[in-house]
Amino acid sequence: MFIYIRRLVVKVEISFMKSKLIKILLILCFLITITFILSPILILFVTYIKRGIQEVNNPLVIDAIKVSFKSTSISLIIIIILGIPSAYILARENFYGKKIIDTLLELPLVLPPAVSGLLLLITFGRNGYIGKELYKFGVKLPFTFWAVVVAQIFVALPLFIKTVKSGILKVDRDLELAAATLGDKPWQVFMRITLPLSYVSIITGGILAWARALAEFGATIMFAGNLMGRTQTLPLAIYSAMEKGTDLSLSIAVILVFLSLLVLFIVKFGFKKYMT
Repeated sequence: MFIYIRRLVVKVEISFMKSKLIKILLILCFLITITFILSPILILFVTYIKRGIQEVNNPLVIDAIKVSFKSTSISLIIIIILGIPSAYILARENFYGKKIIDTLLELPLVLPPAVSGLLLLITFGRNGYIGKELYKFGVKLPFTFWAVVVAQIFVALPLFIKTVKSGILKVDRDLELAAATLGDKPWQVFMRITLPLSYVSIITGGILAWARALAEFGATIMFAGNLMGRTQTLPLAIYSAMEKGTDLSLSIAVILVFLSLLVLFIVKFGFKKYMT
């Protein structure tokens, strides 16, 4: 009996030590992750936040801010106009090839940015399949301000559609069916039931899409170029500033990191009670 109890105690001790060791390893991995992700951001802010504020008056930064906010504002309007109906169709309608189309619409989310820019060039460039037709009407997209807008829409629209579609799928179909039974037409059901109940996902998707458009680099530089005051956004301004030194580029990075953090805090805490 004593031997049995002793063995049981040893097993419990070993089990406790194993669980304690696993917990220590988990905490260690967590701390390494936090250090790896946060240390560059903290170093950037601690070292360059004052200079970042000062460099806002730099002509390169001012022009880049103007181009960035003007282009992303236009992009966001177009994304909302195109994205809400697209998300609704994907969420509510059933048609042949729906899963394939849904998958293809998400492709820009995983494509390398340079590939996205190249695809836009072969499509909307002067010799592109659509671009050469546009040129006949005097419409020139590549290396213009509107090329920046097109690049931003291409990379950010799928993110908006994906977010809004998830929100629409959470809307109770019984409410929509009840409205339809009471005589509402499909567009009235959409405007009175579906849209109001999906507004959180629409706002969240809009914020995320705007942030994605603001951060776009590869597709923009490939399709729109890096022309100061015309197509040079904040990420491209960092690229140009690097040629003169790291101080200015890091100062611009402070602005972008601050905006990115602001977006995350708005999404995480502004709609916290709706997302839990």
